[in-house]
Amino acid sequence: MSSHEIIGISRIGGILLIGDHASNHVPMDIDLGIDPTLLTQHIAWDLGVAGVARRLVTGGHVDAAILGAVSRLVCDLNRDADAPGTVPVASDGHAIPGNALDHAARQARIQRFHTPYHDAISAEIDTTLPIMLLSLHSFTPKLAEGSSARPWDVGVLYNADDRLARHAIPLLGEAGLTVGDQLPYSGKLLNYTMNRHAEARGIAYLGIEMRQDHVMDTAGQMRFADIIGRILTSCRNMLALSV
Repeated sequence: MSSHEIIGISRIGGILLIGDHASNHVPMDIDLGIDPTLLTQHIAWDLGVAGVARRLVTGGHVDAAILGAVSRLVCDLNRDADAPGTVPVASDGHAIPGNALDHAARQARIQRFHTPYHDAISAEIDTTLPIMLLSLHSFTPKLAEGSSARPWDVGVLYNADDRLARHAIPLLGEAGLTVGDQLPYSGKLLNYTMNRHAEARGIAYLGIEMRQDHVMDTAGQMRFADIIGRILTSCRNMLALSV
């Protein structure tokens, strides 16, 4: 069982898409000890991301995509290897008893999924030197029962490097979307993959969170792939002019 899937073919100076939470797969030899219906929900993965990513690749908007191939309940690939939530013992109020591992077993889980995933991203960047990375996630329309609905159609997240965020936010608005700048949460708090592979190497990146009810079906995925694709073209052009 691989930690990741690569679709498309990277090229020198192209755009590489990263989807940390694109899968809800749990390997046969791992028993999380949870209600299987949880694997269909946001607790397990970012719904819609894989579909949008594939359309961005096939549409020629990005050259290649590296998609996480296991549920974040098995291993959260967008966290530091040493962070407690990387192999979560609880998530969104649900206990994950199968993840109550001793140190050796936890390290084995990290080595099986987290390490090869990030090694693959590093190798792809080393080989092709992309002009930018696109980090793709999705978020729930609301959190728990009784909580307020989230009004944003899309969020743009970033840490220290906001070059592409500042360029993309108004363009997303012009596309008719309600845009959250560092919403529904801040990229300064949870941005591990982009911090490691983009910011640490000086590579421009765009972190996009799509509201999952907008990308649950083919029509929604095609719509968002088209919108994001046009914005990526604009971002690429902006970066080329700045060199």
